[in-house]
Amino acid sequence: MKAGAAMALVTLVAVAACGAPAPVPAGSRPASRSTQRANAASLPTPIRHVVVIVQENRTPDDLFQSMASHGADIARQAVTYEGQVVQLREVSLAAPYDLGHNHSSFLNDCNLQADGNCAMDGFDRGRAPRYRLQPFGYAPANEVRPYAVMAHRYTFADRMFQSNQSGSFPSHQYLVSGSASALPTTQDNVSGDPFDSKTGAQEAGGCDARPSAVVDTIDPADGSPGPTPFPCFERPVLSDFLDRGGISWRYYQHHLGPGLWHAFDAIEHVRYGPDYANVVSPPETILTDIKRGRLPAMSWVMPADGPHSDHSGNRSAAGPSWVAAVVNALGTSRYWDSTVILLTWDDWGGWYDHVPPPQMNDFYELSFRVPLVVISPYAKPAYVSHVQYEFGSLLAFAEETFGIPKGALGTTDVRANDLSDCFDFTQSPRAFVRIPAPRFVPGKGGSNAFDEEDP
Repeated sequence: MKAGAAMALVTLVAVAACGAPAPVPAGSRPASRSTQRANAASLPTPIRHVVVIVQENRTPDDLFQSMASHGADIARQAVTYEGQVVQLREVSLAAPYDLGHNHSSFLNDCNLQADGNCAMDGFDRGRAPRYRLQPFGYAPANEVRPYAVMAHRYTFADRMFQSNQSGSFPSHQYLVSGSASALPTTQDNVSGDPFDSKTGAQEAGGCDARPSAVVDTIDPADGSPGPTPFPCFERPVLSDFLDRGGISWRYYQHHLGPGLWHAFDAIEHVRYGPDYANVVSPPETILTDIKRGRLPAMSWVMPADGPHSDHSGNRSAAGPSWVAAVVNALGTSRYWDSTVILLTWDDWGGWYDHVPPPQMNDFYELSFRVPLVVISPYAKPAYVSHVQYEFGSLLAFAEETFGIPKGALGTTDVRANDLSDCFDFTQSPRAFVRIPAPRFVPGKGGSNAFDEEDP
């Protein structure tokens, strides 16, 4: 470990002493094999494998129009900034444009009112007349049918909110640690994607980023800007607690090194420690891991590449084929009866959604809704959950599943609901039925502009 990482751990312990649970020290020794076996026997549910699949930049109103007839809160129309009621229009996943989804985009789309609530009518504000209706779209049913089948058969959560009011880089930090605090430089949260301090051009994030890379931060207490540190941080992550319990994990991503979706590359003690061996490329490796009986207990699965990410502007509708490939591989494997798949999207991507985020007395949390589909033999069938969730809920569920105290990270996992509404562990495990989908072909499907964000 670098000397900076050791110094950062001292800072983390000092922060923990202020009220948060103490972090597991980086490099802590895994439990013995006998302890691992005892821990597994005492786990609270039949679940031994949690797979978090993260896609890009969509909302429930955009992707899941079919769920309206199943009781989900889905809108087919919107209100513009001028007060005009417009119908959402069909827009292909392969549409050639992206939409803004940084923190200033959130503030614009939300149109925050004096009472602290979002009016949800700013999505077209400031857009040129010819482009003003671009955010008011929904994906064609034939393109998202695999997603619809998953949601119809299993559990769809229509109150899943992105934790942070910005784009991919901080979102992926929340997905592994429940926070995007830029420790040890500052406790302020990362509020955007990295950029070059000299030119302002977008940069990839992480400890492997170029030396000139920096990232904006925000004080969530009052919304004021913080310092702009190098995008390499030191804070507890869920993998620290998995390591202590001898619980295997992997993070499957498109390539190694810096990237907006490469959460662990931005955590210093992971990047420069033995745990970096658990960061695996390419994401399709999970398919061979399943086939060869090597599936870890905890998996984070990133898009196979840009065309399979659902990211707007990639001129591709291939995302559902990638997700279905992973789900079908798990469903037809020996792991099915002990697995939960949590399918979500990392941010709203600028697409319209009609549900305002709850007030949090905070200037950075929560953000707009993103979809969540819970797929498991124990997920409630054809069920819509109206319970409020966020990214911390995925962490809280993993903590409780693997015998880690809920809230161990001391971040959003403390306050978040743990997904218990989505399951019935008294039911017999349901047999898996394959999800119909186009065949997944790595590297095919459109432009390969992965890890690129429109500001």
